Amino acid sequence: MGDMTNSDFYSKNQRNESSRGGEFGCTLEELRSLMELRGTEAVVKIKETYGDTEAICRRLKTSPVEGLPGTAPDLEKRKQIFGQNFIPPKKPKTFLQLVWEALQDVTLIILEIAAIISLGLSFYHPPGESNEGCATAQAGAEDEGEAEAGWIEGAAILLSVICVVLVTAFNDWSKEKQFRGLQSRIEQEQKFTVVRAGQVVQIPVAEIVVGDIAQIKYGDLLPADGIFIQGNDLKIDESSLTGESDQVRKSVDKDPMLLSGTHVMEGSGRMVVTAVGVNSQTGIIFTLLGAGGEEEEKKDKKAKQQDGAAAMEMQPLKSAEGGDADDKKKANMHKKEKSVLQGKLTKLAVQIGKAGLVMSAITVIILVLYFTVDTFVVNKKPWLPECTPVYVQYFVKFFIIGVTVLVVAVPEGLPLAVTISLAYSVKKMMKDNNLVRHLDACETMGNATAICSDKTGTLTTNRMTVVQAYVGDTHYKEVPDPSSINAKTMELLVNAIAINSAYTTKILPPEREGALPRQVGNKTECGLLGFVLDLKQDYEPVRSQIPEEKLYKVYTFNSVRKSMSTVIKMPDESFRMYSKGASEIVLKKCCKILNGAGEARVFRPRDRDEMVKKVIEPMACDGLRTICVAYRDFPSSPEPDWDNENDILNDLTCICVVGIEDPVRPEVPEAIRKCQRAGITVRMVTGDNINTARAIAIKCGIIHPGEDFLCLEGKEFNRRIRNEKGEIEQERIDKIWPKLRVLARSSPTDKHTLVKGIIDSTHTEQRQVVAVTGDGTNDGPALKKADVGFAMGIAGTDVAKEASDIILTDDNFSSIVKAVMWGRNVYDSISKFLQFQLTVNVVAVIVAFTGACITQDSPLKAVQMLWVNLIMDTFASLALATEPPTETLLLRKPYGRNKPLISRTMMKNILGHAVYQLTLIFTLLFVGEKVFQIDSGRNAPLHSPPSEHYTIIFNTFVMMQLFNEINARKIHGERNVFDGIFRNPIFCTIVLGTFAIQILIVQFGGKPFSCSPLQLDQWMWCIFIGLGELVWGQVIATIPTSRLKFLKEAGRLTQKEEIPEEELNEDVEEIDHAERELRRGQILWFRGLNRIQTQIEVVNTFKSGASFQGALRRQSSVTSQSQDVASLSSPSRVSLSNALSSPTSLPPAAAGHPRREGVP
Repeated sequence: MGDMTNSDFYSKNQRNESSRGGEFGCTLEELRSLMELRGTEAVVKIKETYGDTEAICRRLKTSPVEGLPGTAPDLEKRKQIFGQNFIPPKKPKTFLQLVWEALQDVTLIILEIAAIISLGLSFYHPPGESNEGCATAQAGAEDEGEAEAGWIEGAAILLSVICVVLVTAFNDWSKEKQFRGLQSRIEQEQKFTVVRAGQVVQIPVAEIVVGDIAQIKYGDLLPADGIFIQGNDLKIDESSLTGESDQVRKSVDKDPMLLSGTHVMEGSGRMVVTAVGVNSQTGIIFTLLGAGGEEEEKKDKKAKQQDGAAAMEMQPLKSAEGGDADDKKKANMHKKEKSVLQGKLTKLAVQIGKAGLVMSAITVIILVLYFTVDTFVVNKKPWLPECTPVYVQYFVKFFIIGVTVLVVAVPEGLPLAVTISLAYSVKKMMKDNNLVRHLDACETMGNATAICSDKTGTLTTNRMTVVQAYVGDTHYKEVPDPSSINAKTMELLVNAIAINSAYTTKILPPEREGALPRQVGNKTECGLLGFVLDLKQDYEPVRSQIPEEKLYKVYTFNSVRKSMSTVIKMPDESFRMYSKGASEIVLKKCCKILNGAGEARVFRPRDRDEMVKKVIEPMACDGLRTICVAYRDFPSSPEPDWDNENDILNDLTCICVVGIEDPVRPEVPEAIRKCQRAGITVRMVTGDNINTARAIAIKCGIIHPGEDFLCLEGKEFNRRIRNEKGEIEQERIDKIWPKLRVLARSSPTDKHTLVKGIIDSTHTEQRQVVAVTGDGTNDGPALKKADVGFAMGIAGTDVAKEASDIILTDDNFSSIVKAVMWGRNVYDSISKFLQFQLTVNVVAVIVAFTGACITQDSPLKAVQMLWVNLIMDTFASLALATEPPTETLLLRKPYGRNKPLISRTMMKNILGHAVYQLTLIFTLLFVGEKVFQIDSGRNAPLHSPPSEHYTIIFNTFVMMQLFNEINARKIHGERNVFDGIFRNPIFCTIVLGTFAIQILIVQFGGKPFSCSPLQLDQWMWCIFIGLGELVWGQVIATIPTSRLKFLKEAGRLTQKEEIPEEELNEDVEEIDHAERELRRGQILWFRGLNRIQTQIEVVNTFKSGASFQGALRRQSSVTSQSQDVASLSSPSRVSLSNALSSPTSLPPAAAGHPRREGVP
């Protein structure tokens, strides 16, 4: 079924529906049109058509309390009539498409053209060949072997191109496949809570059917459309569908419509599911997009000519790369730029290519000049018309020699080495609990200079236990004995904890003997429930006596309130509210406190200050989270105004204050020490109390007593970075961030501000590369803004995962250190490969060049060059790119963005080895025949068989490369090049394999390879000269690099190149990518429903996700917290329809700030 296109799938549902609508009281069509209504319209429609939500439940044959019976036939029938809850994914690219993409590489195209010319010429024999009088010059003294085997050269080039293309395409294909596997894994893991047959069960999202009663709570991403039937204080972020950043409050009598793909920002409740899969609101958009996919291809070309103006207008939405960039760019669209490494490599490849072009051009010119001067000036031959084809053939041979030089000069292995290295790392990182969603994140991580980490769950175990308590005027340093607590206080305490927590939070018995009890749900609440159990009480009876339906009103926890309260109706019709939350916030609202006898006594501000000093601060300094539990009674009449929170959450009576311990993960201090040694600053950003945060930071080793550092609270941080007008100033942030280590009581906006401030800072000479961890819905913007965003695999919400680059499958900080190691390893692998590759290139080019100029013929024949070049390239990239990382990688500082790829040390190695190799090859070329007492291969007459002389040169050259490959394993001037060589079996296999093939080529290669078999003693000499490389490597290592000031570095990104234009505009438009994605969502929605035509052109924006599901989640994850966006949208908003219709009609403010095209 997955292969069906959306539209087929959709029409099939339509047909089913029309024939079988009668079994339920409402048809698919009716429900769909109902779900398109909003707010009061919807309420009116429900009233008119159905009566009320209960009636809808009856028609769908479901019970609001018991849910569906959950029998298989019933579920099956519902799936058939109303569809399944799943959206068919977009078809993946076929292998052939990937091959075609790989063929677009410029170097490969040059090679293909050269190969085809060479092939064509080898089959063309001009008539003048027999004419002796034409030319006797030994231009490129061709032996008959090469004439016969002329086609081999072209064929060999083509074959090597095919190899490279296939490897690249295969890599892309397996990457795509892994990504889809990952996507489906994430989707399968996504479960949702529904009520079936009176039992609350968790089922995979795809199993949800129309009529299910789903339980929704804070942080959920709604999996289907539904109607709200019961709940409290539910607020939804619908920006993914409407583009409105304000949270929408839902209630049964005002706005009961809940839509799939939207986020629950606070509250909880139940809904009856009315539309799933392609019939839900999100599904409908996808159906439009899916149908639009094919048309869009055709329209694309038309559109380009027609709306030049509109295209200009859309530019900020499509990001500076333009809309028709290839898909790879789309996938990485939210990353602002090419990764650092790609930038440096592209630049280096261009430089090398230019040098190669110059060399090859000079070679051709010299050969042509030599030939013409020799033939027509020295030998005074006339140019005979019948000789023209012969002369042309000579010139073409010169051209081929030139192309061979170029081919050798251009490092085709580079793109391959990068791909192999990244793909290999990503595969291995899976084992280290890093699930990489964007390939370049892996390498960016190696350059990271700062990590902003959450505290709970990342640095700590996220297993909360109450270890201290303040009850009845006594501070207990461990859990108190139940008998020491007054019975009245005890009853209040148990009720307050049991009722005022999500009923989905429970403590279950351990899975196996001796293990700890399992904590399910919110961990802080688990800690409190555990406290109840430790006091030998039970929370279950309380909950069964007051089930969730009977709760009168709930103020759920959110990052602004920092507390949660639940109101219940007492038997005598009066109300009681239980409250719990961060102690300093709840205590401010308390005016009484229970004493030892369980009586409430007055609690004045000065008592509070004393309590903070004597109880809360000591607890916090032990690294405990302090939670205050309180209550308040209200009279039955007049009923309080529940919406006036400030009055309600006041005049509380404090029951107790508990200190909850969340122990630091044992492996974290060591991991943080490694980070600091590696030059990475770790900062903790947490919502906790500053004393708790500081205590944990000391335990982790983020701060050391006596150092000069800052620990700030969110409020103070904001006060310091904003000017009088309340605007954030970069200079102010620059004064703070270098010393800031702990940011406590911070809101998600603070986290985003900090990350953005560090990234935009020009305070240090290197631009900072920032990694961020996040788990909450509201961490989305910070994760997107960071260079690398880590989401928590276990505790993370869907929204956070969608915004991230890497998912930590074990939520553990030490896995981040592994990611740093792998990232640095990628960088080093590429450098090792470059060092090896460039030595081969420098030597081969110089040999071919001088050889051609002096002896009219390259000592290394074209096919031999290709063997050296391509095989060495491809094999070496495999061998050197799969070196496993070692701990030593963490002993150095990050390279930074403008550190050159080829350092001085590497330059020294490249030139040093080149000198050794050239000296020996030229010695062999000019005096080799005397040393070995063999015939000279120089100036050999035409059609002579391959000479031993030239074979020895070729063989020695390859031996030197083999041994130099071992030298290339170290790039920082280490002496022991064999260190850890057996840990890399691929390397050993490749070196031995290359050696074996070389023996075969020399002994049995014959004419195609221009080789003549060698004796054993000659072989020994070749190997001996090769071994000399290792000795020479030690000599080079002895020369101090600091003395070689004249050596240039290469492959450096200058400041200007590093900032793509898009970022330069960014200062003007101040638009961050999260907002850009948000704007896309808005535009899609508004234009999409009015004008499907235009909709189809904007379709690209949705395609940036790897699959439809992914795109949708990404769209919706953007405006995760109202204030993130509220603080960014300014008064000068422009209505979207204007903004889209005419680029000129924008007011100047908006034109300067594309981000402000908000929706009025």
